[in-house]
Amino acid sequence: MGAMIRPAAAEDLAAIGDVHTRSRASAYAHLVPAEALAAVPVASMVDWWTERWRYERETHRLLVAEAGGEVAGFSYVGPSETPGVAELYAIHVAPERVGTGVGRVLMAAALAELAELDRPRAVLWVLEGNDRARRFYERGGWRPDGVRREGAIGPALTMQLRYTRPLP
Repeated sequence: MGAMIRPAAAEDLAAIGDVHTRSRASAYAHLVPAEALAAVPVASMVDWWTERWRYERETHRLLVAEAGGEVAGFSYVGPSETPGVAELYAIHVAPERVGTGVGRVLMAAALAELAELDRPRAVLWVLEGNDRARRFYERGGWRPDGVRREGAIGPALTMQLRYTRPLP
C-alpha cells in the first residue's frame, strides 16, 4: 500500500487530531489508564493541533501521509528545546494502517525534514514501555541516550526515554 507524503494544510488539522487520538488510544492502551486517554477527546486534540499550527507553522514541519484519499498518519518536526538540536515530535499512524508501511515512509520524510533544519543531531521522546515504537525507531537509526523524563498524557504521568541520532 502506498502513501503519498505532503505538507499538512489547515484543512488537515481535524483529521490529524483524529489520527493522533486514535493512534494514542491504540498504542498506549497497555501503558496509560483508559480514563487518562479518554480525558483528551478528539475535539481537544483538534484544538491543540489548530493552536500549534497557528504558532509553529513557520518553524516546524507537519507532514501527512495520505492513502486512499484520507490522512493515514502524520509526522511533526522542528527545533528542540535543547539548543542546536532538532526534534522529531511525533509520528502517528491510524491504527488500521499500522503495519502497512505508512510509518516507514513518514520516518523517511521526517528524517529528510530534520536534515534540512541544519542541526548536527536530532532527538525524540518515546514512552518507556512502548516496545513496538522503540523497535520502530531503532530500525530507523535512533538510539536511546539514557536521558529520561516524566510527561503527561491527560492526567496520567508517564516515563519517557530520549532517543537520538546524528543528522547528515
